[in-house]
Amino acid sequence: MPIIAVIDNGLCNLGSVTKAFEAVGATPKVVRTPAEVDAAGADGLVLPGVGALRDCVTSLKTSGLADTVRAWIAADRPFLGVCLGMQALFDSSEEGDTAGLGIFPGKVLRFRLPPEFKIPHMGWNTVRFVQPDSPLQSGLRTDGEWFYFVHSFHCVPDDPSLVLAECDYGVPFAAAIARGRCFATQFHPEKSQTKGLQIYRNFADVVARAAATV
Repeated sequence: MPIIAVIDNGLCNLGSVTKAFEAVGATPKVVRTPAEVDAAGADGLVLPGVGALRDCVTSLKTSGLADTVRAWIAADRPFLGVCLGMQALFDSSEEGDTAGLGIFPGKVLRFRLPPEFKIPHMGWNTVRFVQPDSPLQSGLRTDGEWFYFVHSFHCVPDDPSLVLAECDYGVPFAAAIARGRCFATQFHPEKSQTKGLQIYRNFADVVARAAATV
């Protein structure tokens, strides 16, 4: 059973995330400091989040976990960001002119859409995977699966090859990214029923395979 450290930054529903990992056979451990990450003995790291990106990044920097996340991804250890956990990986966001962690070049922009499109983008929408060989989409259709979204801002990577999946809401936008063993989703797998559990199962498999090679 892979051990997965789940960061508590005070901005997520930890219960839903940890229960989802337990449901797919992983062992989640909630962490709040770099020392707790080390003590967990985890082979995977998850950064979930809802709310304001500035609060998310401030929490990570205050706790010292910002450097932990950077080092973890730089070492190509299995990482999964969810919602704010995806947006935090980029250089900056229009939300309060916030600086992100700067792990990937790019910006987080507010949706600019016709009046018929409500902001935030909230509810179920179709996601198309554009990296068909990615382990995160194993067992899922590449041409369209339904996932649950709640967001007013979307990520725009400088490097288009970073995009793992796309979604349309007035305009196409990046619904997920992937680079090596680093993955992140704008949608919430823990709110997306069986397809969301498949995302967590796939990530847990990546963690287990990585642990087996150490």
